[in-house]
Amino acid sequence: MIDEKKVEAFVQKAMGDIGSALTAALVVIGDKLGLYRALAGAGPLTSAELAKRTETSERCVREWLAAQAAAGYVTYDAASGRYELPAEHVLALVDEESPACVLGGFQSMTAAMKAEPKVAEAFRSGCGVGWHEHDPDLFVGVERFFRPGYNAHLVNEWIPALDSVREKLERGATVADVGCGHGASTIIMAKAFPKSTFVGFDYHLPSVEAARAKAKAAGVADRTKFEVASAKTFPGTYDLVACFDCLHDMGDPTGAAAHVRGALKPDGTWLLVEPYANDRVEENLNLVGRVFYSVSTLVCTQASLSQEVGTALGAQAGEARLRDIVTKGGFTRFRRATETPFNLVLEVRP
Repeated sequence: MIDEKKVEAFVQKAMGDIGSALTAALVVIGDKLGLYRALAGAGPLTSAELAKRTETSERCVREWLAAQAAAGYVTYDAASGRYELPAEHVLALVDEESPACVLGGFQSMTAAMKAEPKVAEAFRSGCGVGWHEHDPDLFVGVERFFRPGYNAHLVNEWIPALDSVREKLERGATVADVGCGHGASTIIMAKAFPKSTFVGFDYHLPSVEAARAKAKAAGVADRTKFEVASAKTFPGTYDLVACFDCLHDMGDPTGAAAHVRGALKPDGTWLLVEPYANDRVEENLNLVGRVFYSVSTLVCTQASLSQEVGTALGAQAGEARLRDIVTKGGFTRFRRATETPFNLVLEVRP
């Protein structure tokens, strides 16, 4: 017998999810048009005042503000008809240097949704959807989403958690950042360790070109370079190889691990950062797992399936599967150096 109360409760949940999907699009609009920036620190504003500040349509802004208030992103004072962006929300919706910033997440995930027809077809064919086949906003948004976390943790926590790596970087070391995307992690390390040299590798030419431009703008182009190469073909020998949130996207992560093993100096280190996950599905059925399994369905698993081997680890691979992959690639030492609620930070050595 159907429990009508359970039906009603599930429909309410589904309506909440529909609202969340719509809110994501409205956040991207608010970011793109500078609505959040205009609200930040401005105190309570009417829709007319916000529209004037941003040179946008008052009627559109009025509806957007009401939707944002209903979603809990801004507050609304009925007596004055004014809206306000709380200071705490500024950190998430305006300040791109804050580790709380979520703008890149909204930009990248709404971009990923645009591939739904391709992904649906890939469900039938099993052939996957390549990273390069996605909307360009995905590449920009991913860099914006991960950069605040890298800024907060990479130099201050993750590298110090590795055995002797910080000292090497301070003296002067050679570093490969494999799967570097737009180069956020490479540039952060180059700024922190001016005596070391860095090479970022990615198979996606537009991302490599973006990384080169960002390195120049950051003033580190003299000690960084970016080249097109895959994780199984990048050249050189290094003191440190880093892979940030990308091994699970690769078609042949074991082959990539073997190539990294060959590219390391005898006392070298592989810094492997992957999305946080436990080893069992039931242990990941939570808020973080919901996000990571979902993006993995649309992007990560598809990327792997589109490549040779098509291992399709997925974004919730977990430590045990990662250990198995790198061990088969020829490594003998593997440990969890540190973690965050969103990251597994692993030290892998020959």
